[in-house]
Amino acid sequence: MSSSIKVVVTGAAGQIAYSLIPRLVNGRTFGDKKVDLALVEIPQVVDKLKGLVMELEDSYFPHMGKVTYTDDFSDAAKDADWFLLVGSIPRGIIYKGKKIEERSDLLSINGGIFVEQGKAIGQYGKDNAKILVVGNPANTNAFIGKNAADKESQLWMAMTMLDSNRAKSIISKKTNANVSEVKNMIIWGNHSPTMYPDSENVLINGELGSSVINDINWVESEFIPTVQQRGKAVIEARGASSATSAAKAAIDTVMACENPTDEYDAFSAAIASDGSYGVPEGIICGYPLVTLRDGSIEIKRDLALSDFAKSKFQTSIDELLAEKDAVKHLMKWRAKKR
Repeated sequence: MSSSIKVVVTGAAGQIAYSLIPRLVNGRTFGDKKVDLALVEIPQVVDKLKGLVMELEDSYFPHMGKVTYTDDFSDAAKDADWFLLVGSIPRGIIYKGKKIEERSDLLSINGGIFVEQGKAIGQYGKDNAKILVVGNPANTNAFIGKNAADKESQLWMAMTMLDSNRAKSIISKKTNANVSEVKNMIIWGNHSPTMYPDSENVLINGELGSSVINDINWVESEFIPTVQQRGKAVIEARGASSATSAAKAAIDTVMACENPTDEYDAFSAAIASDGSYGVPEGIICGYPLVTLRDGSIEIKRDLALSDFAKSKFQTSIDELLAEKDAVKHLMKWRAKKR
């Protein structure tokens, strides 16, 4: 094996992580690298990870290196290359005697968690570490964590690949194209019901979606709402949130970051805006991304957005700005630091 890599996974006793973790060491996600795993859980359930570690050992993954588990995130973060932040407080649970229903409550509660994790990643993670936030509200959790880490050389992302994969599946059915021939499927904005899945710039067998689909009524009344509400539909159908598909999307994002992007393609993830496409700088926004041959990741800046697309995108940008304002109290520690 050519080298090793250390990956930290939070929420490691949950359903998403149970599907995700074995794929990290299967020899495909990180190629020929040996993968050391640091699994993190809250104190109440951390001991359950002993059974997961036993299963990993029993599976005999040749690319699996050292596996540890802990409830101490700072300890797990030391010299890590990748962080998959799956754990977060979900909507609907009882937290400190209150049922969490509102997005504002999610932002406040999870904000405190991601401040502490961000500080630890900035202090202990590798300077070039990549961080993928899966736990919702993902974009603003990533925004909080990145600000707390305060290390520009680290790449913070929020996952929108699940939405992208959902959109690819719907488009493949609509156009009778193999899902592998649906590329450049970008989710603009927030990972929330305001997201804009771009049916115009998607490539279907190499042709633009704007010319292949040519059905604005279907786009507006079926495609966009279905993608936006798919997570809710899964919960209603199975009584639990997406797990297998979320794990697959996390792996897809990691692999997209680890391998050069094919020409004419792009992958979907949310990163800190640099002002591209008129998005205010700093917010974690869903963009088209490409991985270059030197391993760097950039925003693809040459996509054209119609007035319709710009309007949908702006709605999501406005929501991200409102969320930024809702967590501004969590940014105060940076001002004190400076």
